[in-house]
Amino acid sequence: MSSTGTAETSTERATIVIVGTGFSGLGMAIQLLKDGRDDFVILEKAHEVGGTWRDNTYPGCACDIQSHMYSFSYEQNPDWSRAFSGQPEIFDYLKGVADKYGLRKFIRFGVEMTGATWNESDATWTVTGANGETFVATYLVSGVGALHIPNIPKLNGIETFQGEQFHSADWNHDYDLHGKRVAVIGTGASAIQFVPQIAPEVNRLTLFQRTPPWVMPKPDHEVPRWAKALFRRAPITQRAVRNALYWFLESRAIGFNGHPAIMKAGERVCRRQINKAIKDPELRAKLTPDYRMGCKRVLQANDYYPALARENVDVVTDGIAEVREHSIVDTSGVEHEVDCIIYGTGFHVTDAFDYLDITGENGRDLSTEWAEEGMRTHKGITVEGFPNLFFLLGPNTGLGHMSVVFMIESQARYVIDAINHVERSGARALRVRADAQEEFQREIQDKLAKGVWSTGGCTSWYLDAKGVNRTLWPGFTWKYWLETRKVDASDYELVGRRPVMSRR
Repeated sequence: MSSTGTAETSTERATIVIVGTGFSGLGMAIQLLKDGRDDFVILEKAHEVGGTWRDNTYPGCACDIQSHMYSFSYEQNPDWSRAFSGQPEIFDYLKGVADKYGLRKFIRFGVEMTGATWNESDATWTVTGANGETFVATYLVSGVGALHIPNIPKLNGIETFQGEQFHSADWNHDYDLHGKRVAVIGTGASAIQFVPQIAPEVNRLTLFQRTPPWVMPKPDHEVPRWAKALFRRAPITQRAVRNALYWFLESRAIGFNGHPAIMKAGERVCRRQINKAIKDPELRAKLTPDYRMGCKRVLQANDYYPALARENVDVVTDGIAEVREHSIVDTSGVEHEVDCIIYGTGFHVTDAFDYLDITGENGRDLSTEWAEEGMRTHKGITVEGFPNLFFLLGPNTGLGHMSVVFMIESQARYVIDAINHVERSGARALRVRADAQEEFQREIQDKLAKGVWSTGGCTSWYLDAKGVNRTLWPGFTWKYWLETRKVDASDYELVGRRPVMSRR
């Protein structure tokens, strides 16, 4: 790695540029080190690692996958305090991993990538930062993920609102909610976690719900001291727990992929939870979904329905007509006085990459192509026309039943194999063949069309503007692991030739 130029116009060179320091970016860096490489830099827009687990600090923020599975397979933590860890503990885990593997020296904090351009003359990527920084690399790895751009709805009259407003991903901890009249917009994964936390302290909570989620009981519990001691002394026992969790979670994919009877059984469990906590038949009807379970993200909570049954909580299923200085008017004409609006409206997902200014071969603009044709990749990792560009947790590699960290590890190994393939071949770059990418797209879209996300009778954030699922992997993760164990050279074309360089 080297740097040239003045402080204002410095250019840093590295073989590999990684963007982001969440699970994807850190996992990529660790596996590069394990492969004997230290010729990379990591760009991070913030001043600490952690990605979404750094940014989301709302009350009750936690993972909905068990901790022993939502962690790196090669970096197990015997000291998780709960079966499902909260945000502070996961954030600490990521910081600890970064420190253990000495990753901070590779990270350029405060550098937000704003664009990248493929240079055909020397087969490199020029990556630009918001502050004018420039990085030149042979390979570019995006680890930014999809859950980092808050989705804030455009509400009629919102500019006139005189109270406080913020998104759950940008929680205002300086604002005291005690005794306030609070409107929560949205009933997604974040809202069902923070609503039970704030409901007891606010004067009135008005929850604006467009579509009710299916909410399963959450089998959370404290991890007993004896178990943590056992995991520390005999790591094989924790490995056994992880393996059991993997196959339990993996089995849930069966229900999502064309087996509605299994999802109906889950619905019965959810209805029992609703009926137990909600005695008002009108409210019970509002909270019971009319679509097949799994069509939208299945959520988990034990305290959500009891919170909605509180006397100071109202659930409004009418849409929002307008926002006034101190109130929200719904489409039935009812005016709700509010001091604060909290958006629990999730993130931009299918359009999460629109803001990236990535230019490939022949001036091709990635965001324009994806906006017009939908996000299309090969195995969610490489893109035709964009050599040496790799995505981690790219399109169609998200999961509804299992830990995405498993996918990240598979993808990182695949990227390393791709890089080694280029270097062994004495080439400058590799690009995925258009026919290989199209075959992959046909296969997964055929499978997705049979899944509950397409047949369950709902509209979800899994689907893009054209109704195509560009988010989820359809099926078992072990099959994805098999598909990404090794790069199939026939899927790619090698670009140019260069002398084979010895690795440091």
